[in-house]
Amino acid sequence: MAGPSNPGSWNPKPGVIDSTPVSAQRSRRGSPTVRLARWSARHPWRAVLGWVAFVAVCVAAGQLAGTRSATSLEQGTGESGRAAQILHDAGMESAATEQVLINARTGRLDLGGARAVAAEVGTRMRVLPDVASVEPTVTAADGSALLVPVIMRGSPDDADTKVGALLRVTAGVASAHPELRVQEVGDASIDKGVNDLVSRDFGKAEGLSLPITLVILLVAFGALVAAGVPVLLGISAVGGAIGLSALVSHLVPATDTLNNVILLLGMAVGVDYSLFYLKREREERAAGRSRQQAIEVAAATSGHSVVVSAIAVMVSMAGLYLAQDVTFSSLATGSLIVVAVAVVGSVTVLPALLMKLGGALERPRIPLLWRWTNNPDRRPRFWPALLRPALARPGRTLAVAVVAMLALAAPALGMTLRSTTADDLPRSIPAMHVYDRMNAAFPTRTSAHQVVVQAPTAAAGAVSAALEELQHQAAQTPLLSKEQNEPIRSSADGGVHVVDIDTPFTADSARGTDSLQLLREQLLPDVLASVAAHGPVRAEVGGDIAETVDYSHHNAEKLPWVIGFVLLLTLAVMLATFRSPVIALMSIAVNLLSAAASFGFLTLVFQHRFAEGLLRFHSTGAVVSWVPLFLFVVLFGLSMDYHVFVLTRIREGVARGLNTRAAVEYGLTRTAGVVTSAAVVMVSIFAVFATLQLNDMKQVGLGLAVAVLLDALVVRIVILPAAMVLLGRWSWRPNSLVRQPEPVPDGELLQA
Repeated sequence: MAGPSNPGSWNPKPGVIDSTPVSAQRSRRGSPTVRLARWSARHPWRAVLGWVAFVAVCVAAGQLAGTRSATSLEQGTGESGRAAQILHDAGMESAATEQVLINARTGRLDLGGARAVAAEVGTRMRVLPDVASVEPTVTAADGSALLVPVIMRGSPDDADTKVGALLRVTAGVASAHPELRVQEVGDASIDKGVNDLVSRDFGKAEGLSLPITLVILLVAFGALVAAGVPVLLGISAVGGAIGLSALVSHLVPATDTLNNVILLLGMAVGVDYSLFYLKREREERAAGRSRQQAIEVAAATSGHSVVVSAIAVMVSMAGLYLAQDVTFSSLATGSLIVVAVAVVGSVTVLPALLMKLGGALERPRIPLLWRWTNNPDRRPRFWPALLRPALARPGRTLAVAVVAMLALAAPALGMTLRSTTADDLPRSIPAMHVYDRMNAAFPTRTSAHQVVVQAPTAAAGAVSAALEELQHQAAQTPLLSKEQNEPIRSSADGGVHVVDIDTPFTADSARGTDSLQLLREQLLPDVLASVAAHGPVRAEVGGDIAETVDYSHHNAEKLPWVIGFVLLLTLAVMLATFRSPVIALMSIAVNLLSAAASFGFLTLVFQHRFAEGLLRFHSTGAVVSWVPLFLFVVLFGLSMDYHVFVLTRIREGVARGLNTRAAVEYGLTRTAGVVTSAAVVMVSIFAVFATLQLNDMKQVGLGLAVAVLLDALVVRIVILPAAMVLLGRWSWRPNSLVRQPEPVPDGELLQA
């Protein structure tokens, strides 16, 4: 077959298409991905059974070991974290407290009858083994409700696993007195409700993402078995990673959202890696190669790109460790594990399956889809048409696209970060309705600042007097509650004192933050000034408001370090892969642009209440504080999937002697279909998470979906080609690839 008339251009007409240059294939036959693929293809049963055994062992080991969840002490940051540590060391940690709220279903509350019911609640609660005591009943100022505080035994961190017995007692009393509303709320019952909701959402995400992904892959391949292989590998990678993460949680404790994140990333990268590999193997077979040869070429090209992409993802996720926060460490560990498991599966068991299944991979065929996806004579028209503006007028196209992306990113400049509090939780959690009614009946109990003072034992009397004065001053301050009668508690040796200062404001409110600032910077230093004469005094303020503020400040401080780490390591990976500073710097720039645009969209939706009704959430006027940092590292890693895959194909065109414009058109046209399929898979999986009820996961899902969509459609189709055409051969310097381009021999361009 004759080659093209002009070896410096690419003509995608029927009967003329490329394959990997023979010399390039020979140079890569010794690469690790090729050696793994060759071994797996020659020993398919060993590879498949080894993979199945590996996943089974991971799942079984994870179930046997169990998952160690991060404690509240481990999750502490800043001054509030130090306050919690002091109380823990002094054996003064606050016990978990449940509140039983009693009010009338209709009309005015009969206080006499309600007090009798409260006494019944106390009597039945006291006999429970997990109840330490029942405190005196509190009556609302307007007489509309009673509150029965129930103190639980043991650590607050596992109270959610014990609170079921208390909830059953409350439900029993409620059923015996239908004229009253008798309900329970507290940190333990709210945590139990959140865990139940996360479990339901996890099942929903699994149930929706699998069929959606399968349908997309059916469209991409036109055959059921070919579509099912990536899904099975994705599922097995997720299962193995969840098992391994349970084992590792005994070193790096897990957070509640870890399994959701593993499912989110595992299905996305697991399916995409398999999709890239399968598409290239199918393309090489269509070009006339044997199955063994096609697998090896796919391993040398797509397999190599998959490994580089996985390294980029893992490098980005490793940046989360610099945040020095147990939540980010947990998410980083889970992400690293699932990406590593997914890439191992794609370069080992996938070649074995391709070899073993053989022709069965293309069965059963979906008639119309099969003809559409496997027509060697079909000319690519859609993607060349989309690329035409970037190739014909690169300067103008690049300017318009960059301005549009920056405009979308602009709202992120005003992004407000706030930690998730009880007020942000969905009201589908039963305890949250009780929480709202309790706050309405007892507004002064909305939040409390926990003042912790550590001083020499000889200063115990002076510290107690100072804290009493603090309570008196707080009662005169509009930002704090008028009634400050909480008891001052002291450690056994008198070295640690703690008192709660109530405030009527919620943890996520600006007034609540103002009250914390007043307490930390003015009231507390003033009253403790006289105590300093007795020796060194250490004062810390904790509580819900302090935890929210400290966590946001901690993330803001660590953000530059994480971003710097991710950028530098990604730059190093791209330099090592393409040996071109221009390509590496351009990769950083375009990925920053897509991440910024995603942040801007996230701010519009969740902070400025755009599409609040459509997505069925209640805006808090802010973005969850941990989400942007997590999104940044994930987006930077995932965008490298497409970036490396596309640039590798463009480099193949340059190595074959094509000029820059032709190489860009060749590379993008050849990869557009598989990149689009992979992007649609990712967007669909991420969009499923945007339908979940927790705002945290909703923001993560939507942010990732929008970023991948922009990355695939705007960055890869418009910005990247326009920039590379403008740069021309400078894109690859000083790579020897451009100094000694490989000519295109006759017959090397084969019919697809």
